[in-house]
Formats: sequence, C-alpha cells, structure tokens
Amino acid sequence: MALQLWRTSRRSRPTTIAAALTAALLATSACGGMSDTPSESAAEAAKNCESTTKVRVVLQWVAQAQFAGYYAAREKGYYAEECLDVTIQEGGVNIVPQQVLSAGNAEFAVSHVTKTMVTRAQGANLVNIGQVFQRGAYLQVAWADSGIKSLTDLKGKKVGSWGYGNELVLFAAMKDAGVDPKRDAEIIQQPFDMSLLLRREIDAAQAKTYNEYAQLLETKNPATGKLYQPSDFSAISLQDAGYTSLEDGIYARGDWLGEQANQDTAVKFLKATYRGWGFCRDDLAGCVDIVLDNGSALGQGHQTWMLNEINKLIWPASNGVGMMDQAAWDQTIKIAIGGGVLKTAPDKDAFRTDLSQRANDGLKADGFDVNGNSYKPQTVTITEGGK
Repeated sequence: MALQLWRTSRRSRPTTIAAALTAALLATSACGGMSDTPSESAAEAAKNCESTTKVRVVLQWVAQAQFAGYYAAREKGYYAEECLDVTIQEGGVNIVPQQVLSAGNAEFAVSHVTKTMVTRAQGANLVNIGQVFQRGAYLQVAWADSGIKSLTDLKGKKVGSWGYGNELVLFAAMKDAGVDPKRDAEIIQQPFDMSLLLRREIDAAQAKTYNEYAQLLETKNPATGKLYQPSDFSAISLQDAGYTSLEDGIYARGDWLGEQANQDTAVKFLKATYRGWGFCRDDLAGCVDIVLDNGSALGQGHQTWMLNEINKLIWPASNGVGMMDQAAWDQTIKIAIGGGVLKTAPDKDAFRTDLSQRANDGLKADGFDVNGNSYKPQTVTITEGGK
C-alpha cells in the first residue's frame, strides 16, 4: 500500500497490536520553519538559563505518537531552550489527566474538551490554553458486506462504543440521523481494540482514524492470507457527518494562571510544544523514532500511521497552531449538553487564546511556520501487526 516510511526499530517491541495493548495496560512535506536540530543539546541549552522552571504535563495515555509533539519538544531541547525542565507523565487506565491537574499534581494536562469541562462543572477551575487538535478523528466502522454505509443504517444493529464519554459524539450523530441509541440499536461496550468487529460479534465498531482503524488494516484476512484492505470495510466519518468534537488540548488551572510568572511559563511551554509538533510535521520518521525511544509499546509501522493521521488533525492550522476555533468549541459543548453530560455551557473563562497567541507570535518572530498551510500528509505503508 504505497511507499514505506518507517525506519528499522532500535529496540525490540511487541509484534502485534494485542500484545502492545496488553503491555500498555500492564504498564498502567516541507513547511519551512526553524532548524530541526536545536543550536545546543538540551543540557547545553539549559546552561544558558539563569534559572530553570520545573513543570509537569500529564498525558491521556501511555507513550505513543498521539503525544509525539511533547516528546519531541523535550528530546530536541525546545523546552530546555525556554528554560523549562519538563516532566512528561504518562496516563493510563487509572490516571485521569484532568483530575491529576485539578489536584495540583501537574501544571499542565492533555485532555478532551468534554471530559475536562465535566471536571470544571464539578468545581475544578481548569482552563483550555491551547487546542492542539483542530479536528476530530471519530469513525464508526462496519464490514463492507454489512450494508452499513451511513448513520441511518445503524438502526436495528449491534453498535460498539467504548463508553467513558467517547459515546457522546456517536450518540449525537445517531440521534440527528433518526436513530435513537436507546431504542433503535443495541449498544455494546467494546474494548479499546477491534476484536468484536473482526469476530463479527458487533455490526459496527467505534474507532479513531489514527489508531483502531489502522489495527484493522494491520490484521491478516484468514480467507486470503493477506492484510485486510480499506475496501473490506465501510468507515463512517463523524467529522464528515458534521460532528467534530474537539479532542486533545492543553489545560492549566485558572488559579495557577493568576500569577503573571506562571502565565509566562505557560507561554514558554506552549511555544516549545508547538515547535515540537512542527518538528513532527516536517520530519515524520525522525519524530516516530523519538516516540519509540520513549518506550512506546506499539510497533514502528503503527506509530508511523498514527503520527501521519495525528498531523492531519493539527495541520494546517489556519489561525495558528493551538488557537481555539469558537465555532468548533460551541459545537463540542452543544454535543455534550445534548448527550446530558453537561447541563449548561461553561462560562467564557473556560478557555483563553491569549497565551497561545503569544506563543505563536514568538514562534513567528523566530521564523517558525505556525500555520503549516503547505502541509501534505505522507503516504504510509501498512505493516502486519503494526510492526
């Protein structure tokens, strides 16, 4: 399936997605811009600082290309050049980023808008300061021979969903298509893989463009002995159906941001992080290597697919990387209220764009392309088991 872009792995890794997921659970184009290599190593860059500020960022899950920009910013020395000493804390089954943040155990957290606004509604003063993912990635995938080609075709079907708030976008889309999830379909709790669909125990499964959909294509068809092809499946994009719900953004506590020094720290963190995402945009293979070197349990082929798809969610960024789009915010909140997760819309202080704007201004002054308007996705070869 096209030119292969991944490099030889530098360490042994699980050979199947199932093994990778098990390991994770057990562990709980040329767009222009700055030089890919910082002027000095991270250690040397930090030596130029009169003082270094220590901060922590907690992710939603374990190390994978979904969070590549943070790892790249640390490994390439971008945080150090901003005089920051950044600890990246992985998420996991029992680690909820917004709760870690609200408890004061991190300065920054990566989370979805809806999940974080639920925590805010419960009294935690959490503020979105940078909306990294500008687009959504939800799919509902069925077998091509199932007859399911649109949301209306889900009526009377067994529909898989992860739950934990991930069903909100799906349910909103189904309702608007005239399919009541409670009465017109059987909702099945699915694991965070595609096993139920592959065994035809459900008619349609929830997936992300950057992860579970690739798992299907990385699986061998027992009837042919070859990998499944996109033509074997019917993939309904909830974004194309008009149901984008904002996913990974960067959050901080409102009280912490009350101090000017902390606002300045936040700007430095955003600036270096966005620069990290720019590196991942411009050097896909190099960024994948960084992710793998930080202990990813998933294989190189899968991570390459994932990063390519993640880049599509970030670039191009018409208003600047990390800048919140008001219409996308409003739609996300509408879906959350319609799903009964939020009773009312958050107040106007739930997100702010001034810090990201300062970060963008600083990057532009350094010659960094904050929009990526010439960005073009790579073509990635699917590998069996994501190896």
